[in-house]
Amino acid sequence: MESHGVARVRRIRSEKQRQQDLEKIDKYRALEGQLRQQIADSLFNPDTFDLTTKLLRINPEYYTIWNVRRRCLISGLLSKPLAGSLPSTESPNSSANAIPTTSSAESLPSSSTATLPDPGHPTTGTSGTTPDVSTQDRDTLRAELGFTVPLLIEHPKCYWIWNYRLWILAEAVDRLPTTEARRIWLEELGLVGKMLQKDQRNYHAWAYRRNVVAKLESPALQGESMVESEFAQTTSMIRGNLSNFSAWHSRSQLIPRLLEERKADHAARQKFLDQELDQIRNALNVDPTDQSLWFYHQYLMLNLIEQPEKMAIAPELSVAERESYLLREIEEIVDLLDDYQDTKWIYEALVEYTVALGKIHSRDPNAEELNKVASWLQSLRALDPKRNGRWSDLETQLGLKP
Repeated sequence: MESHGVARVRRIRSEKQRQQDLEKIDKYRALEGQLRQQIADSLFNPDTFDLTTKLLRINPEYYTIWNVRRRCLISGLLSKPLAGSLPSTESPNSSANAIPTTSSAESLPSSSTATLPDPGHPTTGTSGTTPDVSTQDRDTLRAELGFTVPLLIEHPKCYWIWNYRLWILAEAVDRLPTTEARRIWLEELGLVGKMLQKDQRNYHAWAYRRNVVAKLESPALQGESMVESEFAQTTSMIRGNLSNFSAWHSRSQLIPRLLEERKADHAARQKFLDQELDQIRNALNVDPTDQSLWFYHQYLMLNLIEQPEKMAIAPELSVAERESYLLREIEEIVDLLDDYQDTKWIYEALVEYTVALGKIHSRDPNAEELNKVASWLQSLRALDPKRNGRWSDLETQLGLKP
């Protein structure tokens, strides 16, 4: 069998490798057993925290352990439980030094270990004697962000790591001065940018970036619109890789806001539409077999066909102008058939846009249009026989067969 074009190869293990795997399993189960006992005894102390560190380095997909780690933090070194947080089961005297503090830099290597500060030598705060609450929280939160970095690099598509980082960042907003919290969120934007350089099509990283940007724009962080810089970022990513579906998608989500904030008039909107069509048309000329390009082209064309109220790029175009755009795009797509007769996306686009010509005039396709559509549907049936029922349904809907 194959997955994503990669053949599956059966792994043959030696007896020595098998024994090593069994030892790892035994070690993992022993750690899990210890942690479960700590939870059963409601002990969210440094020992429990250390156990979560060891377990998560082995298996960051174990989402329950992330929740235990949260509770250890809330019950320990973080200054005090916030409204809605889980209550501490530790005595007030034991909570001050319950969770270890390490700097973000120290927690980056996966081999690093969390250690408790010496109770006899408390961390000095701004007063020179006792820890400053905001400093204590800042160091703890930064240490947690640092702890997850090597895990994220090794497991970039693990939901629970991304979710935990968002929780830590939310705690920063609640517990730190706004300028400090904003600095941490800006650093997070830099991190996710590096993650996208490593894997430009990582859906998790793209979704996470949108969350980070939304928070940086919010009043909670004294933010302002970042739509221009984010739109420029999608342009840069697309130039680096035309097949970046997530970048095209983010671009489509940004466009309505971009035009609104630019206070673009009809002429500016039409010019913008022309530029976007030129860009995607050039991309299709490079590789018309790329599905992500057709999706973005379809997004632009739907703006012309349906003129959705909240997403319209150029809502003041007349019916004649919209028809002109459609005819030009159909002509350009037909030209692609000279070199790419075996690409089904071309035929699908031709069928959809030709039928749309009638929609914008509130009429059925005429005889000439139906003849073309019938021919393209036959090509689709040959190229994509698994969707034969779909092509038959289209023929029936258009009256091409009884």
